[in-house]
Amino acid sequence: MLSFSAHHNYYIYTISVDMRKGYDGLSGIVTNEMGRRPTDGSVYIFFNSTRDKVKMLIWDADGYVIYGKRLEKGRFEQILTQDTSNQYQIAYKHLVMLMSGISLVGLRQKPRYEMSMAKKYN
Repeated sequence: MLSFSAHHNYYIYTISVDMRKGYDGLSGIVTNEMGRRPTDGSVYIFFNSTRDKVKMLIWDADGYVIYGKRLEKGRFEQILTQDTSNQYQIAYKHLVMLMSGISLVGLRQKPRYEMSMAKKYN
């Protein structure tokens, strides 16, 4: 069973997507528009124009998995960035808040210890 965790990288595609797109259409966006490899184990997140639907694409060892959600009421918050890139990397904890309807505007993270990559694998 596949599950999401803080060990994945999460990328939001900032341009709205036609939710009729499936595995090939979404992986094509990752490759052609985002310039990334859809099989790298990262989670790619796509919203429709009204922001009441989301799809998440991830490669799971031997094939793609798409997770989807449609809100019956409300909208997912729009992530506004300073740069003009078509993608935005988001932390797992912020993604959970975004999916739960918690506004990320004005959100402040208290300082926390982060183990460096070198220490994790030694």
